Parts: sequence; C-alpha cells; structure tokens
Amino acid sequence: MSDIIQLLPDSVANQIAAGEVIQRPASVVKELVENAVDAGAKTINVLIVDAGRTSIQVIDDGKGMSETDARLSFERHATSKIRKADDLFALTTMGFRGEALASIAAVAQIELKTRQEKDDIGTSLSISGSKFIGQEPCVCPIGSNFKVENLFFNVPARRKFLKSNTTELNNILSAFERIVLVYPNITFTLHSNGVEIFSLKACSLRQRIVEVFGKRLNQNLLPVEVETTLCRIYGFVGKPESAKKKGALQYFFVNDRYMKHPYFNKAIANAFERLVPFGEQVPYFLYFEVPPENIDVNIHPTKTEIKFENEQAIWQILMAAVKEALGKFNDIPAIDFDTEGKPDIPVFNPSANVSAPTVNFNPSYNPFKETKNSNSSAASQTKWEELYKELNKDFSTDTENVSSVPMQPDEQPIFTSNETGKASLAEERSPAHYQYKGCYIMTAVKSGLMIIDQHRAHVRILYEQYLEQLKKHTAHTQKMLFPEMVNLPVSNEAILQKILSEMQTMGFELSNMGGGSYAVNGVPAGIEGLNISALVGDMVASTLEGGSSASEEIDKALALSLARNAAIPYGQVLGNEEMENLVNELFACNNVNYTPTGKTTLTILKQLDIEKMLE
Repeated sequence: MSDIIQLLPDSVANQIAAGEVIQRPASVVKELVENAVDAGAKTINVLIVDAGRTSIQVIDDGKGMSETDARLSFERHATSKIRKADDLFALTTMGFRGEALASIAAVAQIELKTRQEKDDIGTSLSISGSKFIGQEPCVCPIGSNFKVENLFFNVPARRKFLKSNTTELNNILSAFERIVLVYPNITFTLHSNGVEIFSLKACSLRQRIVEVFGKRLNQNLLPVEVETTLCRIYGFVGKPESAKKKGALQYFFVNDRYMKHPYFNKAIANAFERLVPFGEQVPYFLYFEVPPENIDVNIHPTKTEIKFENEQAIWQILMAAVKEALGKFNDIPAIDFDTEGKPDIPVFNPSANVSAPTVNFNPSYNPFKETKNSNSSAASQTKWEELYKELNKDFSTDTENVSSVPMQPDEQPIFTSNETGKASLAEERSPAHYQYKGCYIMTAVKSGLMIIDQHRAHVRILYEQYLEQLKKHTAHTQKMLFPEMVNLPVSNEAILQKILSEMQTMGFELSNMGGGSYAVNGVPAGIEGLNISALVGDMVASTLEGGSSASEEIDKALALSLARNAAIPYGQVLGNEEMENLVNELFACNNVNYTPTGKTTLTILKQLDIEKMLE
C-alpha cells in the first residue's frame, strides 16, 4: 500500500495560516502597523483604497530591513524575536510568531520597499500569492513601505464573504484606534480613498484619547493610577454621568496589547454599582503592566484573549483603584457634616432627669358614629362595594390555552391575530386596571388575572408605529429651539452616514459640522424631552452591533432603538385612562405577546391557579 501522508506545499500551508491570521482587511492593517511599531517608527502613515479591497499601504520611518531580512521576512515562522521556547514567555513586542507577512503574501500581491540607515540604497521586493516575482535595489527613504493589493485575489470564496465597504472600513478604524491608543508618542495618519480621516501628532495619553474620540470626552475622564508588586494599572475611567446604554468606549490593554476581558470589566461595573443606572456602562481606557511571564498571550489566533496568572488578585486591585479614583474626585456622594443653620440636637446625659412625653387624645371619639355627612359616606361606601363586586365577579373558567408562566417564542401565544392582522382579544376584560409597583398593569379577564409589562408593551407599540412611519414616510419633524450637538468617534461616523437617510425619514434633521460633530436641528414629533445626543449614539451603536446591511434591517434597528428610548420607563405612575389606552394600543399591534427582541409582554394567572394558592 502506497503512502498517503505528505507535506503540504508552502503556498497551501500559508493559505491555511492566513485563514486564522488574515480574516479581513483590518487584519492586514493591524499586522503591518504593529510591525512598524516594533521597528521603532516615530511616524506611521496608513493609506486605504476601497476599504482595503483594492490596496492597503503602510509607510513607516523605522529601522528598515537589509536585503536578506526583507526576503526572509515572508517565510513562515521567520522571526527576530524568538530563539528558544522560553522566549515565548518573555515577549514585550507585538508580532512574534512569524506568520503575518507570510499569510498576507499567500492571499495578496505585495510590494515592499525598505532601507536601513547604514545603507545608501534600499531593496524593492514583489510577491504574488506566496511566489516571489522580483527583487532589486531601489532608492527609498529609511524605513519600510508595504503596499498590499487585491486581497484574497486567489481565494474568491474569502473575498466573496467580505462585508460592505462601510463595515470593512469600520473594522479597519477599530483596529487602528486600538493601536494609536497604546502609542501616543508616535505620529499616525490614516487616509481612505484619498481623504484624511486621522492626523494624530505625538502627545500625552489623555490628549490622544481626546483627539480620537472627541473633545467632549475630556471633561468626563478621571485618572486611575496604582502600582503593586503584581502589576501597575493606569489610565482613565469615565465619570458616572458619561454612562451609556450602548456604545460605551471600553478599552483594556496589557503590556501595550489590546485585550478583551469580561472578568475585569465586571470589576469596573462593581466599582460603579449604584452610581449609574442599571444596564448602563461607563467608558474606560485602562492599561496593565504585568511581568510577561505572568501572562499568556498566545491562547487565541487574534491574541485578544489573554490569560493572567493572578486574575483574582488583579481584579481586586483594579476595583480598588477605580473606587479610589471616584472617591478622590468626589464622584461618590459623601455625608454632609456641615451643621451651620441646622437644628441643635442635644447630647444624651444619663444623669439628667428626663420625663416621658405626654400624648393627648379623645377617648370618646368614634370614627363610625354617624355625622351630618353620613349620606355622602354611605354613597362612597356603596361605590366601593360596587367596584369590589365588579373586580370579584365569579369569572367562569374555560379550556383556553393560557398560562401563568411566560412562554417562549415557539410556544402557543396567549393571543392570536385575526384576519386583519391585529390581535384578537378573546378574553372579556374589565375596564378597571391596577398598576403594581409602577411596572406592571394588572387587569381582570375572563380566565383570571392578566399582567402586562408596561415598558415592554409600550416598546412593542412604538416599534410598530415607527416601522409604519418608515414604510409610509409619514413621520413629522419637531424643530428644536436650540440645536443640540452630537459628537461621534470617527469609527462610528461611517455608520451614521449609512443610516442618515433612514433617520431623516423618521423625522431627524442633522447637519454635518465636520470632525465627527453633528447639529440636531429636528427630531421626530413625540420624543421631545429625551437625551437626543445619547439617543443618536444609541441608534448608531445598535446598527453597528447588528451589522445591518439591508435597508429593512436598518429600519428595524432604528425603530427598536427609538422605541426603547421613548417607551414608558419602569416606575412611572399611570392613571387608569393611560393604562386603558396602553392596553388598547397593545392589542391593536400585530404581535401582542412579545417585544421585537422576543421578550414576553404579558401573561395570565389563571383563576384556578389563584384559587389553589388560597386553599
């Protein structure tokens, strides 16, 4: 029997490696810029054409490469940072596995020009699909100039699955931001299709954060600084008033490397407990310095998931540092001990004679004794008796499919739709409603007690109304007396441009003021009083998280975001007429039972179950 196991050709092995390392144009930008940083560059320029599909160019003024090194850098596992296995646990640089350039070369066409300071002339290198096309001397500045063209030209299946230019450019901007936030001492520029998006001069860390995400953020940053034998943590956290429901700017870095760490994120959430509304998050930019041997950065291909040796101890240090930052800047409410103008409370003296206070009352008072107003009292009593009887009618139970447990989307709904598409209320409802703890509307129905979540119900109502307005283009705009400014990060501006026409259809009027700033001149009628800046940011974040591309999906994301912000909040007291209107509008919806995200809006506690509980 002949042998069947054979070694893969380098070109095939490189394409396999590229599947892990080079997932999209943003991966190329990340790898090339990180290489420029490792080369000691003081200025790095990035030029993008067609969101990286056509070309990605990274130019740096680093130390450059010799003719031999330039050729070897494209071989698999060619690296200047590892000589033995122990070196893996003492790395302080970015790339180290020697797969990045080989992986890029396997799925693109590359032209490299590079020169070292000691050399008079540089080297020009051309590669296409892992094959060397040519190498010759050239005149070029000190440093390296990588130009990557036609990404995935030889892997059409990979190229087909790239997202829209807007989405891919946004991913490039996110990758770029994660690097520039670590190296404020380096000058960066980024151009897309010839348009300058970023021009960042070398500066302090705080200034770099502000330049990337807007000047308004500056007033909300609180410095964090702590140093222990385990680690050093420094950076900034946002003030409680900067918290957002979505799109909060949250960045962790360890040893100058971006990381995702839900466990440490929870430490910050605990530090802000009771200072921000439930479900909202504060921005933070926090940097960890940890001995390299105490972390493992090579547990994930993208190296964003990092394992710490002393996670629990660092968690405690982090939470304490954030709390200290909050307390130092008086953002935690303090007890006021100022007694000026306050009533004087005498100090207890056990030797002093203290007499008990006397209580005056009328022992002959009878609250049930008839008075001149007895007729009105009797009428009032009769009214309450009638209401009591109405609410406690002996409703007959039947075999309708109702449940006291919230149902899942695939179960039989409590209420079904009729031929007109609206919900059919098969139950006989009583017009008397009761609001429980400002959250739930309770009303008697034929088979028991119906409980409606007022916020979720209103979200469903508004969601369908906004969707209908988008379809019919019937939204009305309410002009603002004073335009409100909205500042967005550059990475989110592309998403706003994508959904701007739909927002205008909904009733928004926005003017581009440049630099990521927009003036809101008008909003949809009926949402006056909301935080417009937070609302627009939330709508952009919702669209970004959903990765919507089709117009219909964008409409749904916008309608849901607007409905969530405009819906009746939990805790708002409602009158009986308001509750009646809410219930009627809910049962006029196409889907009564669930919110747009599948959460239950109502349930019914059956009469038989109530009787069993009282046995």
